[in-house]
Amino acid sequence: MNFSTDFDSERALRLARETLRIEAEALAHLRDQLDASFIAAVQAILVARGRVIVMGMGKSGHVGRKIAATLASTGTPAFFVHPGEAAHGDLGMVTEADVVLALSNSGESDEINAILPAMRRLGIVLIGMTSRAESTLARHADVVLLTHITQEACPLNLAPTASTTAQIALGDALAVALLDARGFREHDFARSHPGGALGRKLLMHVRDLMRTGEALPCITPDTGFLDMMHVMSGKGLGFAVVLQDQRPAGIFTDGDLRRLIETGADLRALRAGEVMNPHPKLIRADALAVDAAEMMEQHRITSVLAVDAEGRLAGALNTNDLMRAKVI
Repeated sequence: MNFSTDFDSERALRLARETLRIEAEALAHLRDQLDASFIAAVQAILVARGRVIVMGMGKSGHVGRKIAATLASTGTPAFFVHPGEAAHGDLGMVTEADVVLALSNSGESDEINAILPAMRRLGIVLIGMTSRAESTLARHADVVLLTHITQEACPLNLAPTASTTAQIALGDALAVALLDARGFREHDFARSHPGGALGRKLLMHVRDLMRTGEALPCITPDTGFLDMMHVMSGKGLGFAVVLQDQRPAGIFTDGDLRRLIETGADLRALRAGEVMNPHPKLIRADALAVDAAEMMEQHRITSVLAVDAEGRLAGALNTNDLMRAKVI
């Protein structure tokens, strides 16, 4: 790969390190300045009967969208409303039961300031996130979250860099404090992320994936060896489950077959009850699929039998089923 000879790599690294230093110091300063206003913001959101409406213009708007998404995915209903669009009808999305979180580094965003009187008339609780305590936004806000920084990471001290880092970090701090206060846990997170890996692990049960009914290779202890092989081959799961009174009495796998052949036994004279493993691995059908995966890994097996609350066979699950569902 060819690079321009005018490129100063040492300067680029120096600026990158300086950027990270400035932003890290901004976050450390923000951490040390957290006070009762932060608690007030958390409490205002907790007691709100409605949602958190996040607003911001420009880079603050981009940060606001991320904050709204983080809040929504961690148990606090929230969405982003563009302040410019709010002045032209979208303010109708906001109700008196909501809390508005308005972001403006300067606190003088024309679009936000233009709708402050309307929000005041609605009686909406307003949380202002700004770097200036004397700004218009701060004067109108019920709660002010200050994000003051000493300098931007931009060498020109112009492009929003450290200031937006402070905003996004403070938004994350709000979300974390709120999820903890709400008792939000992993299963709650999974419900709002059903398509993600965590959702699959925490929401998918064995019963959702297991083979059932005619797909199961079921035999009895008296089934002859050749008939057992026919059932195994027909179902294609690599095992046969031996049932007695609808309960798994044993299992015979492809691995058992290889080991039996090595003994030189007369296979045609054998019956399933004589060659089965009488201690198959069982799991409840209502268990999490990830628990079945852990059981298979622990015991180095590729299939597990699922039973109901009374111990009757309900289905069977193998690693291919788990892989198709992306549990593993």
